[in-house]
Amino acid sequence: MSQKNKTPFTAVEYDMNVRKVIPMYDIIYDQIFDLIKTVSPNEKISLLDTGCGSGNLGARAVTDLVLSELVLCDPSQDMLNIARSKISDKKCQFRQIGSEKLDYENHFDVVTAIQSHGYFDREGRETAVKNCYHALKKDGLFICFENTAPFTETGRDIMLSRLENYGRIAGRSEEEVRAHSARYGTNFFPLTIQEHIELLNKTGFSCAEIFWHSYMQSGFYAIKR
Repeated sequence: MSQKNKTPFTAVEYDMNVRKVIPMYDIIYDQIFDLIKTVSPNEKISLLDTGCGSGNLGARAVTDLVLSELVLCDPSQDMLNIARSKISDKKCQFRQIGSEKLDYENHFDVVTAIQSHGYFDREGRETAVKNCYHALKKDGLFICFENTAPFTETGRDIMLSRLENYGRIAGRSEEEVRAHSARYGTNFFPLTIQEHIELLNKTGFSCAEIFWHSYMQSGFYAIKR
């Protein structure tokens, strides 16, 4: 993946538009932080958010968690600039780097990758997940949310139609909703839920589970033993 923003929006547009294309966007973050607090209660947490985008997860982590360290990584400098404007906490570091180039070893308690690996091909995605695995300490928690592929063509067509209807209700034009559907399989490359779990197991995680699904988005967690 090149060092560019791969979303359909410019960095400035991102926060204004993301809720028009990802149903239950804010609830997804509720689920992430509930899971972190369940798995790592009453602990200071070192957290890496890779593909951090405009910094929404990092900004919430500063207020919702007790952090020993926070690192936000993204291939887009424009996204990092927006994230930096939201987060002034001295514990937070910013790096212009994608998941496929992460170089941490046994460093973090939690690594998150939220809607950031779907732009890789299968080989690139495997490299990205392996890098997240290596970045975790023993017993560390990996959380990822990604677009997932239905098991059948009929399921895909129904899912895309539902997303188009959601986009229309959210105020997107007919051209915009159609263009978003056209990105499926060309600009982002969803795996099925089963393929996600298989990849996490192949990478080395001893526990890999799905804990959220809505429309196209699925949330997975995995634990490194």
